[in-house]
Amino acid sequence: MTTTQTGTGTGRLRIVVGKPGLDGHDRGAKIVARALRDAGYEVIYTGLHQTPEQIVETAIQEDADLVGLSVLSGAHMTLFRTLLDLLAERDATDIAVFGGGIIPEEDIPVLEEMGVRKVFTPGASTSEITGWVAEYAAGQPTG
Repeated sequence: MTTTQTGTGTGRLRIVVGKPGLDGHDRGAKIVARALRDAGYEVIYTGLHQTPEQIVETAIQEDADLVGLSVLSGAHMTLFRTLLDLLAERDATDIAVFGGGIIPEEDIPVLEEMGVRKVFTPGASTSEITGWVAEYAAGQPTG
C-alpha cells in the first residue's frame, strides 16, 4: 500500500485515535489503531477517558493528518461537535475527523454536515476503515 506525502515529512499519514469521555470500552479503538498501523500509517492512540481538548492538543502536537474518534457512550453528537469546534479555534481544520461506534443511522448525516468525514458503525471491518483512509490519503495534495 502506498501513502501520500503529508506535512510531516515522513511520507506517512499520521492518525490520532481518541477515546473521549467516560466510556471504558476501548477494544474497538485499539483494534482500529492496530489495523491502521499495520496498514503503514503512523498511529498515536490517546488512551481511555480523554477530553476533546486533550485529543485536539495531541493531534496538533503530533502534526496529525486525521483524528479518529471511538464513541460508544451515546454522547457522539456533543463529542464530535466539541472536537470540530476546538480544531477550528486552534486553526487546525486541515486535520480531518472520522469516527465510529454506537451511532444511530439518522445521526450520521448530521455528523457529516458538521464536518465529520466518515462514520463507521458496528460491524464495519478494519479493511473498510483502512480502505477509506487510503482513499482519503490518495485525495490529498502531495508536498
